[in-house]
Amino acid sequence: MESTSSVEPPETTNAAGTKRDLLGSRLLSAIELLVGTAIVIGHNVFRAVPNEVPILFVLGLVSIRIRDGSLGAIGFRPPSSWSRVVLIAMAAATLRILLSEVLIDPLTQRFWPPAAAPPEAAGITGSLKIALLALLIVWTFAAFGEEIIYRGYLLTRAADLGGRTTTAYVVGMVFVSVLFGYGHYYKGPSGIIDSGVAGIILGSAYLLTGRNLWTSILAHGFIDTFGVIVLYFGLDS
Repeated sequence: MESTSSVEPPETTNAAGTKRDLLGSRLLSAIELLVGTAIVIGHNVFRAVPNEVPILFVLGLVSIRIRDGSLGAIGFRPPSSWSRVVLIAMAAATLRILLSEVLIDPLTQRFWPPAAAPPEAAGITGSLKIALLALLIVWTFAAFGEEIIYRGYLLTRAADLGGRTTTAYVVGMVFVSVLFGYGHYYKGPSGIIDSGVAGIILGSAYLLTGRNLWTSILAHGFIDTFGVIVLYFGLDS
């Protein structure tokens, strides 16, 4: 005699499993984003944890490798056109520098002191050795390291929460840019806003090139290289 008990169709079971997997994946991404945010704020605002860049660099690479398979998921791959990437990176760097000089600095300084420079900046003026060391740090720790963790890892996890749609990436980019601003908390209120705007520009360049991380890495490097040159020749005063 046949059983009259109902059996859930395989399609429904698969759909339910997929839904659970999706919710679980988004929950894990939310936890990772929350932990990343806590580390950034914990170091830069409260000085309660070590520098966020090496910590999140390692955590991000491990997470992306395990959950997404390769660093290509965050855009760390050769672009289809290097010339296009370089041009967009140069345009982003130019926009960021001009906006800072012409709009952001004059506006924020109506309310707060000028953005504070890093403590190491004072030794760059007139010293080729220190300037070259600064450029090495700029292109490794700052351009490469910060872009991997902010535009790469944290932005990807923020976009996960919205299913990695275009809107999710844009909203995530704004959130990560605010976080990037607080990653430069030592600069004071003016510097936080300035760095937050820089994050918007770097994030926009990243998204504009189909989320190719080399765009924001190069733009970040160009911006900070300009800053080192200005300091070396004493043009910041």
